Amino acid sequence: MLKPTTLAMILAGGRVDELNVLTYYRPKSAVPFGGFGRVIDFPLSNLMNSGIERVAILSQYRSYSLINHISTGAAWDMIGRYRRVSVLPPFTASDGSNWYRGSADAIFKNLDFVRYHAPEDILILSGDHIYKMDYQDMIAYHHEKDADLTVAFIRVPKEDAHRFGVATISDEEDPRGGLISRYWEKPAEPESDWASLTVFCFKPEVLYRALEENQAGESFEFGRDIIPLLLRQHCRVYGYKFSGYWGYTRTVEEYWQSNMDLLGDRPLIDMEQWGIRTNLEHRGIRDCQPALAGENASIENSMVYNGCVVDGTVRNSILFPGVRVGKGAVVENSVLFFDNAVGENCRLNKVVADVNTTCGEGVIIGADAEGISAKVTVIGWNNQIPEQTIIENGATIYPHLKLGKWLRNVRSGEVLR
Repeated sequence: MLKPTTLAMILAGGRVDELNVLTYYRPKSAVPFGGFGRVIDFPLSNLMNSGIERVAILSQYRSYSLINHISTGAAWDMIGRYRRVSVLPPFTASDGSNWYRGSADAIFKNLDFVRYHAPEDILILSGDHIYKMDYQDMIAYHHEKDADLTVAFIRVPKEDAHRFGVATISDEEDPRGGLISRYWEKPAEPESDWASLTVFCFKPEVLYRALEENQAGESFEFGRDIIPLLLRQHCRVYGYKFSGYWGYTRTVEEYWQSNMDLLGDRPLIDMEQWGIRTNLEHRGIRDCQPALAGENASIENSMVYNGCVVDGTVRNSILFPGVRVGKGAVVENSVLFFDNAVGENCRLNKVVADVNTTCGEGVIIGADAEGISAKVTVIGWNNQIPEQTIIENGATIYPHLKLGKWLRNVRSGEVLR
């Protein structure tokens, strides 16, 4: 058996403020997605399908749910002589180091781990994007160009480019990529529409040197610091062009839309065709009973997973294992996480509800029947919503709200905590 030549490092420990209460107790990479999995299942499955079997996950913010989900790595066939997933949280060392100060600093603090594995290529990924990629194609391009660094890019609408790191790729005619001539991190007025996917392939010695030099600065990010540094040093920095689906899911609206992209006759995300795996032991998914639909149930264009019991109507929605929908209840355009309970005669439209949310009888949440263009209503986990409560579209309910904090009518856009 040949020893793997690529080491993958997944940056998976960050919290995204825009995802609001969904990341109150977990990093974005551990947010449930698609009815049974987690966001990090996508890069992990991409690595498995690309034959990259030596993986490290850098965690920081409330990492228990992430560590619990990864477990031994067996779900992604990453157990064996040269196959392994290692979780690398921040640590206290003799120099007093502790928290990761940024993406580049997180890798720097684990250079002993990286050097121990003596990789020929170092692949650095974000753990919180939704996409399918064969990383071997990018690595092959990296070798062909003898690149010091290769960065994956995707074209985005020009009006959205300010949200990303963007680059000018010199050879616009080459469908695979080209030299990066200029790079900007989240520019106010973008001069390019090629946005970084936060997928980097480095020559090890180039990465080591750049991270060491970066320690003298005050910012420690790959986009803001490392890429511009290598460009100033006239290193061979290439852009690899990616053209598939990419779910950024940084906001609640984007997260909701990416879930909706799983539905329909020709979904933009096909998790079976993509070969996405998850840890079925996490939350006991493997042991759930089959989904049950009552005699008056109606389910249309939805994903309803094992352990669900539906006695009402479900349309254009995703129900994670353990969700119960009572008689006369209607759930539309919604994403309900594990073990939600929707009482009789409730109405939910364009709602994302975190785990263990219970709606009492007659609760109304979210947009009205014609309001699919309204904002998403978000319910934090472990909430008991009193009977007959009305929560209007775009409202946010913080996790585990105490009984005395509830209002009979939560207005549109209101935050209840």
